[in-house]
Amino acid sequence: GLRRGRHPAPNPLTSVNMSGIAVGLKKGYITEQRPNDKVRPARMKGRLSKRVKLVRSLITEVAGMSPYEKRIRDIIVTGGTTAEKRAYKFAKNRLGTHKRANKKKEMIKDTWIRGAGRA
Repeated sequence: GLRRGRHPAPNPLTSVNMSGIAVGLKKGYITEQRPNDKVRPARMKGRLSKRVKLVRSLITEVAGMSPYEKRIRDIIVTGGTTAEKRAYKFAKNRLGTHKRANKKKEMIKDTWIRGAGRA
């Protein structure tokens, strides 16, 4: 990250050319560089696991869609020239972000197409 000043924040992992002296360009205690190949547990947070994916799909299969999801489906199904855009705008109103709205719209569209293919 950057500090408010002109200089970028020092990276704590890069200590390749430290001199062991407290002043100067290469100032700092000589340390060993940490390996970068490991993924820290904090980086894994929010990643979708197989189990969670299965449970979510099961719940949506059993409980069906929520009312706002049904409304998005209806907007897409009824069609029209701006169906996609209206479905997106409605989803964005309900969900708050561009990314979530697009993801939800695509998810509902896919389930509708899969359902139409089955029938």
